[in-house]
Parts: sequence; C-alpha cells; structure tokens
Amino acid sequence: MNNSIKTDDVIFNFFKQICDEKDDVKCLELGKNWIHAMETNLSTMESNLNGADKLKHRDNIQSNRDHLNSLKKKSSSEWREYATQCMIEIMNHKGHQS
Repeated sequence: MNNSIKTDDVIFNFFKQICDEKDDVKCLELGKNWIHAMETNLSTMESNLNGADKLKHRDNIQSNRDHLNSLKKKSSSEWREYATQCMIEIMNHKGHQS
C-alpha cells in the first residue's frame, strides 16, 4: 500500500505540472510525454502476459489504448482540465485508503 501511495504522489505531481504549465506548447509536450509513458507501460504489461491471461485482458488493454489515442487530440486547456480531474480522482482515492 505504501508503494501505491508513492506512485499516486508521482502521478499527482506530474498532472500538477500539466495544470501549472502556462506555456501551451510545453503543456502539450507534457501531455505527449504522459501518453508515451502509458503506451510503454501497456506494451510492457501486454508482453508479460501469455495465453489465457493475454486473452482475458485484451479488451481492457485495447480500451486503455483507445483512451490514450483520444488524449492525443486534446488542446492545452483540455489537458489542464483532464489533469485536474485526474488529480481529484487521486485525492479521492487517497481519502478512501485511510
């Protein structure tokens, strides 16, 4: 659980960077970096699955890929809004862990 909290903190801080970035180009670059990192994570997870597990999680992985693809079209203001919503979800999740 402690590791989960640390991971949440890192993700929260990354989204905070997106929200705080005043330069729209830099904001979009942070968003692209997020997408790239998450695509890499999905590819790694998928490569570690085999057989039945790969089939079991195929739809979930594809859903995540579709979500990431939808983020690629966001403007800087949409990224800030998305990041804010993600930060709220993290805070709500932390509140339920106590």
